[in-house]
Amino acid sequence: MALTFLGLLYVQIMYMNNMKKMRDDQFAEGVKRSLYAVCTSLEQDEAKYFLEDMLSLQTDLYPRINPDGSVGINNTFTTPEGINYDLSLNMKVDRRSASPSIRERMRGKYLYQKGLLEDVILSIINESSDRPITERADSAEVTRYLRSELDNNGLTLPFEFAVVNRAGAYNYKSAGFKPTVKDNSSMFVQSLFPNDPKNMMYYLKVYFPTKSDYIFDSIRFMIPSFIFTFILLVTFVCTIILAFRQKKLTEMKNDFINNMTHEFKTPISTISLAAQMLNDNAVLKSPAMLGHISTVINDETKRLRFQVEKVLQMSMFDRQKATLRLQDVDANQLIAGITSTFKLKVEKYGGHIKTVTDATDATINVDEMHFTNVIFNLLDNAVKYRREDVPLELTVSTRNVKHHGEECIQVSISDNGIGMRREDLKKIFEKFYRVSTGNRHDVKGFGLGLAYVKKMVGELGGEITVESEINVGTKFIITLPITLN
Repeated sequence: MALTFLGLLYVQIMYMNNMKKMRDDQFAEGVKRSLYAVCTSLEQDEAKYFLEDMLSLQTDLYPRINPDGSVGINNTFTTPEGINYDLSLNMKVDRRSASPSIRERMRGKYLYQKGLLEDVILSIINESSDRPITERADSAEVTRYLRSELDNNGLTLPFEFAVVNRAGAYNYKSAGFKPTVKDNSSMFVQSLFPNDPKNMMYYLKVYFPTKSDYIFDSIRFMIPSFIFTFILLVTFVCTIILAFRQKKLTEMKNDFINNMTHEFKTPISTISLAAQMLNDNAVLKSPAMLGHISTVINDETKRLRFQVEKVLQMSMFDRQKATLRLQDVDANQLIAGITSTFKLKVEKYGGHIKTVTDATDATINVDEMHFTNVIFNLLDNAVKYRREDVPLELTVSTRNVKHHGEECIQVSISDNGIGMRREDLKKIFEKFYRVSTGNRHDVKGFGLGLAYVKKMVGELGGEITVESEINVGTKFIITLPITLN
């Protein structure tokens, strides 16, 4: 389905691209036809100019034959005072006797007109390029021709133009002719009077400021189809992502249930066994054995309660805001008390815990119970994921830092344990997530401890980061704002 959606989207994009290219080609072809027609019209105007100029110097005194057989001569002339006169002479002649003479005169008239046209052509060839370009291609005429020819080709969008010489210098241009480098695709060039000498060539440049909008308007009908397909693709991708997340969550919950079953099974089995021993009369008669069994039951009950409390702690994740009892406490004293209590557990595994309280300002506003649980969780993880080949070394330190411009205290908890991979560091604060090295029997858990730590540090207005390296150790850094006196 994903490949089908992507293929459909690709086809639509290619179709739009091809349609845009086709419209560009059609536009360019229409503009080229229009510019060619404009240049042709300008050349015709120039030929008309030279023809009229030549005719103004000639007098038509050749006779014409009237329908009634008479011979007439017509002439129009202008006096120096500017008065126009028409002169007409008609003579009655014998058609038969006059025919050879008339034919000769008509032949002479034809040769005269032919010579006259040849003179005009020579004048155009020899003299046209000497005329100023502003006379040969008048700005108003060029504008009129451009507008007419573009309209004839269905291009009704606005345009700007300029006439430049071979070196690119402007001879004249319209007021809005201000193209930029990125407008090259909207610029069209046509040579004016292509028969002129190369060193005297001029070019007509036409620029369409709204060409992009014109092309876009012609393919706009494809946009909704593209958008709908894209929305379907995004919806499909989101659905797949949610499905994978749900699958992952289900797997994590299954792991959670398996781990919880194991964690509860051990203390329950121990308590059950101790209860059976209490039914033995021999045990009841031995105060030492009775005391030992009572201690075992008490320890296992505490262990079971601790596990239940860890699960209950996660109920706050379903709330918008946890209910906290905030108070000012001395972080140095609180941490010293925690490490003192935890010291026995560390020494039980042949390890050592060190406390370094370098923070001079250590007053923080926290919920003492939750903050204590945060530190205990991190210390408990250090013991769980210790290395068997070296003695456990734990260091808990505090120091003052400036974080985001605010006076803060940093609490660091470092160990020399098995460490974590880089990909695990991105996920360890997620609910139910447990690193793969934690699936050994002696480090079973719910995958809730670090999620709880992250949640509580955030609720207390702080941040937590982690640094770790395989077989070197792990360091958790908690940054909390201090309360200034």
